[in-house]
Amino acid sequence: MKRTYLLMPLILIFSVISIKLMAQNHSVARQWNDVLLAAIRGDLARPTVHARNLFQISAAMYDAWAIYDDQAATYLTGNSVNGFGCELNNFLPFSNVPLADQRKQAISYAAFRMLLHRFEFAPDRVEIRAMAEAKMQELGYDISITSTNYSTGSPAALGNYIAQCYINYGLQDGANEEFDYVNFYYEPVNDPLAPTSSGNALITDFNRWQPLALSVFIDQSGNVVSDGARDFLGAEWGNVMPFSLTNGDKSNFERDGDAYHVYRDPGSPPYIEDESSVQGQENDYRWNFELVSIWGSHLDPSDGVMWDISPASGGNIESLPTNLAEYRAFYNEREGGDPGQGHSVNPVTNLPYAPNIVPRGDYTRVLAEFWADGPASETPPGHWFTILNYVNDHPLLVKKFKGQGEILDDLEWDIKAYFLLGGAMHDAAITAWGIKGWYDYIRPISAIRAMASKGQSSDPNLPSYNAEQGITLKEGLIELVEAGDPLAGSSNEHVGKIKLYTWRGPDYIQNPEIDEAGVGWILADNWWPYQRPTFVTPPFAGYISGHSTFSRTAAVILAELTGSEFFPGGVGEFIAPKNEFLVFEEGPSVDVTLQWATYRDASDQTSLSRIWGGIHPPADDIPGRIIGEQLAPKVFEFAESYFQGIVTGIDDDDIPELSFGPNPVVNGEDFSIKLPERTYAIQLSFSSIDGSSILNSTIKASQNEVSLATAKLKGVFLVNLRGNNWKKVIKVVVR
Repeated sequence: MKRTYLLMPLILIFSVISIKLMAQNHSVARQWNDVLLAAIRGDLARPTVHARNLFQISAAMYDAWAIYDDQAATYLTGNSVNGFGCELNNFLPFSNVPLADQRKQAISYAAFRMLLHRFEFAPDRVEIRAMAEAKMQELGYDISITSTNYSTGSPAALGNYIAQCYINYGLQDGANEEFDYVNFYYEPVNDPLAPTSSGNALITDFNRWQPLALSVFIDQSGNVVSDGARDFLGAEWGNVMPFSLTNGDKSNFERDGDAYHVYRDPGSPPYIEDESSVQGQENDYRWNFELVSIWGSHLDPSDGVMWDISPASGGNIESLPTNLAEYRAFYNEREGGDPGQGHSVNPVTNLPYAPNIVPRGDYTRVLAEFWADGPASETPPGHWFTILNYVNDHPLLVKKFKGQGEILDDLEWDIKAYFLLGGAMHDAAITAWGIKGWYDYIRPISAIRAMASKGQSSDPNLPSYNAEQGITLKEGLIELVEAGDPLAGSSNEHVGKIKLYTWRGPDYIQNPEIDEAGVGWILADNWWPYQRPTFVTPPFAGYISGHSTFSRTAAVILAELTGSEFFPGGVGEFIAPKNEFLVFEEGPSVDVTLQWATYRDASDQTSLSRIWGGIHPPADDIPGRIIGEQLAPKVFEFAESYFQGIVTGIDDDDIPELSFGPNPVVNGEDFSIKLPERTYAIQLSFSSIDGSSILNSTIKASQNEVSLATAKLKGVFLVNLRGNNWKKVIKVVVR
C-alpha cells in the first residue's frame, strides 16, 4: 500500500489530518477547522466552492468570537455586507457563565450549523454529519438546540443565529449555491476532446477552452463524478460577492449578452495568431505550450540528472517577469527550473542549508503530485490551511500578530488567522475564476495536440508545413516522424507527423504499483499531461493559474501574519517515501524531501509543479503570482480593520480618511472623531452594543471634528457613520 508522510522540522502528518489529534491542546476554532478540512476531502473537489466555504465558515467563527470581544468588530453579524444586512439587537451575554465558555459555545454552534448546511449533499455527507455531531458531543454541546433567539443571552442560540445569517447571505451572494453552483449562461465554443483518442480533430478555436470527454472522470477527491464531458467549474464566479475586492478593482465585460466581472484584469493571454514578442523566434503562444511538453522530458528519474533541491540552491527569486518576452529568460526551457538564487544561510540557526541531492525526475514527479493534492484532496485553498495549521502548531512560532506586540492566546490567533486566510482564498478564487471565465483560455492538452495536428511552422521546405497553426520544431524535443522511425507505423502512416520527446503517458502503465511510463518519443497526437488518466486536466479554463494565485496570496498572508518570510525554524519539509508516494505510477526511486525556506519559496514551487504536471504554461502562471502578491496586502489591511474595531463599507473607493480616539476611552472623557474636508453631510449614530440609541446626529459638511461625551457610560458602544455610499462602524470601549 502506498502511504504519505510529511515532515516539517518536527514530524507532522500534513495532507491527512486526524480530527482528534491533539484536540485537547487545540483551540475550538482549530478543532472545527480540522472538521471542515475533513469535510472538504469528503466532498467534490471544487476549489471555488471550498475557498468560499473556508472563508464564510471562518468568518462565522470570527463573528462569534468578536461579539464577546471589547475591541473587534464583527464582519456580517450586526452589519451589512455587499448590501445584505444581518441585525444584532439586544444581545447581552449571561452574567453567571465565564465569557470564554460562552464564546467557545457560540463558535461551535455557528461552525456546526454551517457545516451541516454546506455539506448536506456531499458524497460523504453521512460521515461528515457524524463527524460534526461527534465533535459537538466531545465538546459537551446539545445538538437538539436549534433556537436562534439570542435575546435570551444563550451562546448556542447566538451561534445558530450567526450561522443562519451566513447561510442566508450565501444563498444570494452570486455563487448559485441553491442550484449546486452550476453556470447560468456560459457555454464552451469547442466540442469536447476525448484524450484516449489520438489528435484533436474537433477543436475549432485554438485560443478557447475545450471540455474533455472521459468514460470515467474521478475528481481530485477521488469521487466518480460522471461520464461524458465535464462542465466548466465556476465560469461565472466573478459574479460572487467578494471580501476585500472593490468596484475599483473590477472590469465589466459582456459576451453574447451575458455579464462577466473580472477583478484585477491582467489583460489577454497570448493567442495563436499573435506576433512574437521576441523577434526571429516562435510566437509566445507556441513557446508557452511547447515548454509544457519539453518539461515533460524532465519526468524520468533514470536520465542521470541530479539536482540539489535544498533551500541553498532553490527559492529566493528576486523578481518576476513583467512581460511575455521576459518569460523566456525566467524559465529554463530545456533544463527546467527558474532563476531562484537560494539562501546562503538559515536565519534561525545561522547555519548553511545542507545539500539535498535527488534525481530531477523524482523531484519533478513528486512536485506535480504533492501540489496537485492527489486523491483525498482538500483542494488548493484547503491545502494552504493545512500549511497554516502546521505553522500554528510549530513550537518555534511566537504567536504575536505580525510578529509584534503581546503574545495572543491560541483561540484569538486561530480565529484571526482563519479569517485572514479565508478572506484571501475567497478573493483569490473570485479573481482567478473571473479571469478564467472571461478569457476562457485553452489547456495544454488541447493546444499541443491541436498545433501538432496541423503540422510544423518552422520550415516551408519540410513536410507538414503550416505557418499559422503548426508547432515549432526543436531538435531532440519536437521533430517530424520520418520513414524508418519506430513511430512511423507498419505502413508509414505516421510519417510526416509531429513527435515529442516527453513523458510517455498512461498507455505505458499497466500496474501503477510497479510500472512507470518513463520518457521517450511519442506521437504528439497522443500527448498527455502528468496526471491520472481518469482526471487528465481540471474542468475549467487555464488562464490564470488558480494554484499560482491561491499560493502566492496565501504565502504573503502567512508572512505578514507571522512577521517573518520564513517557516518556523527556517525550513519546512515534506517527505515522499521511495516507491510509495506517487499514485498513478511507481516512484519515487528514492526518498524525496521537498524543502522550503520561505512561504514564497513554497508558492513558487507550487507554480512550477503545474508546468511539470502538464496543467499550465508559463502564461497562466506569472499573472497568478503577480495578482496574489498584489491582492494579499489589501486583504490583510481590510481584515485587520475589523480586528481594530472598524467596519468599513467596501462599495466605494472614496471613503474618507478618519482619525479617532482615544479608544479605549476613560469614562468622562470625550471620544473625538476628525474628518477631512468634504462637500456632503455625514449621518452619525451612537448606540450601546445591544442597540439602545444614545445619540443620532448630522455632521455638517463644514464640520471637521465631533466629540462624543462618555459621562455615565461604561462598556462597549458603536459609532456608525454614513456618508455618500460608504459607512464606517467603530467599536468604542468606555472604561
